[in-house]
Amino acid sequence: MYEDNAACIAQLKDGYIKGDRTKHILPKFFFTHDLQKSGDVRVLQIRSNDNLSDLFTKALPTATFKKLVYRIGLRRLKDLDEYTHKGE
Repeated sequence: MYEDNAACIAQLKDGYIKGDRTKHILPKFFFTHDLQKSGDVRVLQIRSNDNLSDLFTKALPTATFKKLVYRIGLRRLKDLDEYTHKGE
């Protein structure tokens, strides 16, 4: 699991943190901590500009959008068509 928010990573690794801002959240929703402890999930911090999920959740600058689109393997149909006809 990749995460760019350090506070979220700390919460995943340390488990349920009771505080003024989290007291309304039921502890059963912190099951990711148990998954992380058992080794079923690894939590790694990544830089915000490398977070692929931002492609689906945020409005991004054009350059960042194009970089992330390329990194998930999406290609334009026009580019694929040119590639397939080169071999003929």
